[in-house]
Amino acid sequence: MPMRIELLLAVLVLAGALGWWWSWRNGRFTAVSERVAAVAHETDDAPAPPASTVSPRLTPQELGVEPGTRATFVQLSSEVCAPCRRTAVVLSALASDHPGVVHVELDVEQNLELVRRFHVLRTPTVLVLGPDATVRGRMSGAVSHHHAIASLESLGQCPGGARAH
Repeated sequence: MPMRIELLLAVLVLAGALGWWWSWRNGRFTAVSERVAAVAHETDDAPAPPASTVSPRLTPQELGVEPGTRATFVQLSSEVCAPCRRTAVVLSALASDHPGVVHVELDVEQNLELVRRFHVLRTPTVLVLGPDATVRGRMSGAVSHHHAIASLESLGQCPGGARAH
């Protein structure tokens, strides 16, 4: 009997730790490394170019809108995703409150090429583009206002002096 209690406690502690880690990681901004940028341009026919020569840019044709002059949040969502709706509200409000910040939401089913290109494994995934429309980072999972502002700060594009706390 004591062995079962110890096993149950160990499972509970492990589950709690994994749950905490998952919620801590959810929506956090991660800068795109050179390796990820290189893989974003790799195809089945051609190997990735050297990481130092890659610039993972998104064009206005891919976005459906002109990129923002400060930053662009490209949200890849699915129709049945509840966190996608919450993320869209947060990012749309941020874009409407701050000039030069644009939010565009793209359906993953309609944009499979982008999903493959950027290795999107869950929705929502938000690609954070700098002023030059180059992907500078990404966020996966529900994005809070705090995380969105932190991503702008990391780009040096925090609008209106807003600060993440």
